[in-house]
Amino acid sequence: MTALTLSTAAAAGLRADAIVVGVAKGAEGPVVAPGAEAVDQAYDGKLAVVLETLGASGAEGEVTKLPAPSGFKAPVVVAVGLGAAPEKDEPYAAESLRRAAGAAARALAGSKKAVFALPVADAADAGVVAEGALLGAYSFDAYKENGRNSKNAKNGKAPLAEVALLGGKPRDKAYKAAVERAVAVTEELNRARDLINMPPNDLNPAAFASIAQTAGKEHGLKVQVLDEKALTKGGYGGILGVGAGSAAGPRLVKVSYTHPEASKHLALVGKGITYDSGGISLKPAGHNETMKCDMSGAAAVFAAVVAAARLGLEVNVTAWLALAENMPSGSATRPGDVLRMYSGKTVEVLNTDAEGRLVLADALWAASEENPDAIVDVATLTGAMMLALGSRTFGIMANDDAFRGAIHEAAEEVGEEAWPMPLPEHLRKGMDSPTADIANMGERMGGGLVAGLFLKEFVGEGITWAHLDIAGPAFNEQAPFGYTPKGGTGSAVRTLVRLAELTAAGDLG
Repeated sequence: MTALTLSTAAAAGLRADAIVVGVAKGAEGPVVAPGAEAVDQAYDGKLAVVLETLGASGAEGEVTKLPAPSGFKAPVVVAVGLGAAPEKDEPYAAESLRRAAGAAARALAGSKKAVFALPVADAADAGVVAEGALLGAYSFDAYKENGRNSKNAKNGKAPLAEVALLGGKPRDKAYKAAVERAVAVTEELNRARDLINMPPNDLNPAAFASIAQTAGKEHGLKVQVLDEKALTKGGYGGILGVGAGSAAGPRLVKVSYTHPEASKHLALVGKGITYDSGGISLKPAGHNETMKCDMSGAAAVFAAVVAAARLGLEVNVTAWLALAENMPSGSATRPGDVLRMYSGKTVEVLNTDAEGRLVLADALWAASEENPDAIVDVATLTGAMMLALGSRTFGIMANDDAFRGAIHEAAEEVGEEAWPMPLPEHLRKGMDSPTADIANMGERMGGGLVAGLFLKEFVGEGITWAHLDIAGPAFNEQAPFGYTPKGGTGSAVRTLVRLAELTAAGDLG
């Protein structure tokens, strides 16, 4: 876990492995960003010239290393690109700072300490730089021989151990609060990443439930676990149907944070398919290898409720983790089977690989029974959403346009890429079934929207609801970028925490 401190010391006198400064892309070449004045002066005001000579342009995410000037205790300067320089007197965009800090932290893996001298104009900037550095320093190597958690950890390349953030004011309440928030949110987001990256032979539904129980004891949360017996008694046909083919039984986990003075209640529902083979509708070769990530929605809502507790937000937040392993076997649900859901509705299963909506349906109805002020579900639900929005943007659907807009604004505020999507009523007819109340498949075109319409059927009457399809950004199969690692990303965690903050403040409506 990377440590973070605020410092007012002079950059030259700090002992560290490196000093991180910002460089922006100007009209006539790289421009040294605020925060790097001491380094620039030590280069006789020619740091930008030196960087340009080394090929730096200031482009976003670009990292250039050079020897530190004489008199500095740190041996290396790391110049990280911030992208286009803002207009005169305009601040640097929060996401540019966050990504630059993340890129620098990744580049400094294996270092013990780095001093970050990026542009910090106020407490909010301090918070986003802290977020970027802590998220960028993340690594998951617990299963590698030389991983940081192995006996040979000393031979591995551990993440950056300590960040000293310059430009902050350690005794200023606003700066202190911003950094404390960043630490809480990023540690829980990184907890979500760990869960997503864990191999499915170690993270089955029961193991996930146990992790939730342990976190509940640590942070004062109430955790209730429904096992197969309780699910059967309760009539949770969707969760049981999806988990029927696996030797690892399903679970429904309720994690509750309550504040004594809260007047609002936010319910979060997460898809938690700890491994998705597709079931009897088996996925083709090449589509199974990353299906450990199909529990990213459950990881996100779990991380968000723990973060809300750590921040002491004046709002009640309940996370529902719908956990199952979708496997093919003699006991597995078949295409053509009819499941009776927890709500009482029946669903004809036309494709067992459309399983996420089945577990979510039961959890959505359970959440609705508590009549919360709003429900948000999060799921790696459809490949169709990836085709529509790509691999870095999640889709937002809702039964209330204003709520959908509020979530989009919250996502933009915290630096998560999202886009509002419609729920066209004409697509509902495609899920009509001659046998059951509804089928779990509809028209192929607009499949992500069809899935949203299916979920809408299981939200209690009069309850405001939104659905986040994070199929694209939940798992990064490409090279790392900014503060985003390869593998599990923790997508939607920051948006959910921001929603909880807005709800606590009475600003969500």
